[in-house]
Amino acid sequence: MADRDWGNQTAITEFIILGFGGLPDLQILLFLMFQVIYMATVAGNTLIMVFIVADQHLQTPMYFFLGNLSCLETCYTSTILPRLLASLLTGDRTISVSGCFTQQYFFGSLACAECYLLAAMSYDRYLAICKPLHYSTLMNSRVCLQLAAGSWLNGCLATAIFVLFLSQLIFCGPNEIDHFYCDVIPLMELSCSDTHLVILLAFIIASIFTLPPFLLTLTSYVCIIATILRIPSTTGKQKAFSTCSSHLIVVTIFYGSIMIVYLLPKHGILRDLNKVISLCYMVLTPLVNPLIYSLRNREVREALFKTVSKYVAFTKTCRDS
Repeated sequence: MADRDWGNQTAITEFIILGFGGLPDLQILLFLMFQVIYMATVAGNTLIMVFIVADQHLQTPMYFFLGNLSCLETCYTSTILPRLLASLLTGDRTISVSGCFTQQYFFGSLACAECYLLAAMSYDRYLAICKPLHYSTLMNSRVCLQLAAGSWLNGCLATAIFVLFLSQLIFCGPNEIDHFYCDVIPLMELSCSDTHLVILLAFIIASIFTLPPFLLTLTSYVCIIATILRIPSTTGKQKAFSTCSSHLIVVTIFYGSIMIVYLLPKHGILRDLNKVISLCYMVLTPLVNPLIYSLRNREVREALFKTVSKYVAFTKTCRDS
C-alpha cells in the first residue's frame, strides 16, 4: 500500500527543514549574518580565481589546484546558503522530495570532490618538498589536469550511486528534517522502509571514494613533516613548512569538523551541537580559505597588491581626465 501511494505521489511530497526555526527572534539577525558570509565567500573565492588566471606568477600546479578549490567552494556553499537564506527571510521551510535529493546530490558530490582536491594538493606539496628534483617532471600540466578532472568526476560518480539508492526509500510518516539542509542521516531516519542496504552502501562508498584521499592526505603530511624535521637549518624548516601550512590548516578544519559531526551521537543537545559544527565545513571553510591563502602566501599577497595598485592608478587617471 505504501509503495502504491508513493508511486501515485500520495505519500510525502515535501519535507520541512527545521533549520533554526527554534530561534524565531533571531531570524533576521541570522539572515543578515549568513547573507554577509555568503557574499564574502563568493567574492573572496572569485578573487582568488581571478588572481590565478591573471597573474603569470600564480600559474603553477599549487595555484592551479587552489583555483579549482576556490571554484568548488563557491559551488559548495551555493548548494546550502541560498536555500537557507530564503527560508530565514520568508519563513517557508518546505522543500520538495526531488529538491531534497537534488540538494543532497550536489552537496555530496562537491564534498567528495573536495576530499580528492585536498589530497591532490597534499600530493603536490609532498612532491615539492620531498622530491624537489623530480617535481617539474612528476607534476606537469597533464598530471594536474588529470588529478583535477578525476577529483570532480569521482565526486559526481560516488554521490550519484548513493542518491540513486537513497531515492528508492519510501517516506510515508513524519517529514521534519532536524537540520538546516537535507542531511542524509536525519533524512534516512524519516524513511518507513528498510534502510540497512542504504547504510551498507554508504559505508562501502565512503570506504572506496573518501577513505583513500584522506589516507593519501595523511600519508603525504607524515612524509612532509618527516622531511622538514630532517632539514638542518631553522630557516630551511620555516621556508619548507610555509609552503604547505595554509593547506594543512584548511585540511585540519575540513576533516576535523566532518569527523566531529559524523562521529558524535545524535541525541539531545549533541544534535544541536552537530548543526553548529556542520557550519564549520559548510560555511566557515569556504569563507576562510581565501583569507588563509591570501594572508599566508606571499605570491597571493603580491597579486592582490598589484591588482589594488592598478585599480587605484586607473581610478586616479579617470578622475584626472
